[in-house]
Formats: sequence, C-alpha cells, structure tokens
Amino acid sequence: MHPETTPLDIARANLLSDIVPRSAHENVPLLASIGRFATSDIISMVNLPATANAAVDGYAIYAETLAANPDHLFPIVGQARAGHPFHGPIAKDQAVEIYTGAVMPDGVNAVAMHEDCTRQDSPHQDSTVRLNKMLTTGANNRPAGENLAVGEMILSAGTRIYAPMIGQLAAAGHTMIAVQNRLSATVLSTGDELIDVMATDNSSATGQIYDANRPMLMAAFAGEALHIHDGGIVADDRDTLASAYQAALAHSDIVISSGGASDGIEDHTQAAMKKVGAECALWRLAMKPGRPMAVGRVGDKFIFCLPGNPVAAFVCAKLLILPLLDKLAGGIVRDPVQVTVPAGFNHKKQPGRAEYLRATLQGSGKNQQIQLHGRRGAGVISSLTGADGLVEIPLDNTGVVVGMPLAFLPFAERGL
Repeated sequence: MHPETTPLDIARANLLSDIVPRSAHENVPLLASIGRFATSDIISMVNLPATANAAVDGYAIYAETLAANPDHLFPIVGQARAGHPFHGPIAKDQAVEIYTGAVMPDGVNAVAMHEDCTRQDSPHQDSTVRLNKMLTTGANNRPAGENLAVGEMILSAGTRIYAPMIGQLAAAGHTMIAVQNRLSATVLSTGDELIDVMATDNSSATGQIYDANRPMLMAAFAGEALHIHDGGIVADDRDTLASAYQAALAHSDIVISSGGASDGIEDHTQAAMKKVGAECALWRLAMKPGRPMAVGRVGDKFIFCLPGNPVAAFVCAKLLILPLLDKLAGGIVRDPVQVTVPAGFNHKKQPGRAEYLRATLQGSGKNQQIQLHGRRGAGVISSLTGADGLVEIPLDNTGVVVGMPLAFLPFAERGL
C-alpha cells in the first residue's frame, strides 16, 4: 500500500467517527416519508389483524366437535365475508361458511378449506357440510396481532423508510411520520474542457467534452434524503473554485465536486479547500478506481472532491459518500450488500490497493460466477451500464484465478 493512501474501510470508519448527525426533523404525510429517516422509534398502537380472521375460504367449526365425531354433518348457519362479519349464535356442532379475511365468529376455532369439505344443499332443510380431513384448534385462522401486536416496534429511530415499511405504517393507521430533515447538497464539476450538456447552448469545440459526472452524480443521489443543488461547471482556477465552494457551503451541508482532485498542475481542489478554511480529513484512497479522492471539513459541513474519471467518481460516491450521508442525516448507516461468489476470470494485480471492477453474474446456483464487464478504464462509463455490480478484489490480493471466492456488490438498479 502506498504510504500516503488510506484503505477504504479505514477512511470510512474515521470519517464516520467524526460526524455529528443532524437533529432537525419534521412531520410529513405517510407517502412523503419514502426514502427518509425515522426520527424516533415508531410503536404500534393496534393489533394487526385487530381480530382473529380466516386464512382460507372454507367452513369455520369447533375443532373439538370434529375430533369427537369425524363423520359429523355440520349444519351451516350463516356466512362470514371480509368486512361482513357473522353476528349470530353458533352451537358447537354447527358451521359458518367463511371467506379469507373474514372475522372469526365467536364459538368456532378452526377453518376447513373448502376443497377438503363436502357440502350438501337441500331446499327443505339447512345445508350441511362434512369435513374430509381432521383439524386442530387454530387451523387456518390468523390470531389477532399475528402481523403486529400492540406495543411492538414497527421501525426504530434512524431507519430509512422504504416501500414495505410504508405498507406496514399504513396498516397500523399512521398518517403522519416524524422524519429527519433532508440534507442539502451542491454538486459541481471542474474543468475548462467541460461543456454543460444541460445548457441551451451546448455546442462543443476541439478538445472539449460533455460533462457526464454532474448529471450522473445528481441522478445517483436523487433517491437519497437530499435537496440537490446544481453547482454547474467551475473553471480550473483555485480562486474560482474556492468561491464556488464558499457559495455552496452558504446553503448546503455538503459539496460534491468532481475533477481536479489529483496533484497535477491543473488540480486545484486541495488549494481551494484550504482557502475556504477546510480541514483535510482524507487525501487519497488505497483503491482503484478512486485513488485521487479528497474530503475536507468546514465546521460540521463537508466537501467531497471526487476524481474526474466518471467510473471512479461513481464508485467513490457509492462506497464512501453514501454511508457518510446516512449518518449525517441522522440515519442508521447502510453497509453495501455483499455476496460471496466464485470468480469466473483471471486477473493480475499488485497488492496495496483494493480494486473495484464492473462485473456481471453468470450462471445460477452452484454454477454462478462473476465475470468482468466492459472495458476497465476509469473513464469508460459504458462499463457501468449493463453491469450487475462491482467485484471487490481485496487490498492484499496478488491476483485472481478462476474459482477464487470474491465479494460481489450488486447495483441497486439491477436488483428488485
């Protein structure tokens, strides 16, 4: 490992330890809480379901009667449907026709599936049903509180709210949710060669390229608990960049810039951060792509200086910035999902830097393998499109051979 570089896990841990989470919060309507972090524990005030109900369509009976007389013909005294309970009296030798979700009537304690029953209808007397299988008490009915009981925690403080939680909160009758305030972030790019593809006049000249990083990063952070501001394209000049940082810090919790993070003649982020009074919290990562990564801290605000190469910028944003934003926003830090899968490729590598290569999963079950995807350059955006995720080749690894178990980090875009 280069003496001036920091392994990703150590960099992430050090930065996380220095972050004091924001505490400001607000109450928002249920659907507006998606993607936000819960301010406090949310406890259920109700049982779900509120009453015992049928888990299948069939006939509700008293199980002990069937146990004593398996050939008993149960007179059918009524019907129960979801939203339409049966309220009449039921004797222990009678049955109620019942449908999934209907409240279990008083006097019965089991439900026989209709396909396991023989019904006999007569115009002159009550319909009857014979059960062709034995039942135990509680069969095919859901007890009150099976899903959620009074006093049970729905979600804990700092949890990021996603779709299934919205369903659970709705089922428990929560209409307003206390969530942490959104962070504010400014995203900008640096480089005299860049052209704003989103501008009205975006014609290019020789030696110029369209800015891909800013749109990509704004899109990558769009699903997070952030107010995102477009900081535009900033010239390769220390004072101009410092002014852009200063202006962004006036209204943003974090500033994310890409480009100029190395130590070349035209790389001004270090000097610009120093000019705005930022303390250097990180300089250079022991990873590829992403080595020229810098982080500055100004009070309780952060400047993240990403590499200019798009793949490096994307990888660093996902693996380093996102976990830090979770804690800064008052949330529980989400570690990237990793699964161990055998390599389906050979790869030469020197120890000292972890590598994160774009990859796909091929095959299935025991035959599943990781295969590299696209060209490997840190500037090749096409290696991200179509990839299933990243394969991590550890810091001390000296080369990959087919069959070697490696950590695979799936992209959210390729998951469910």
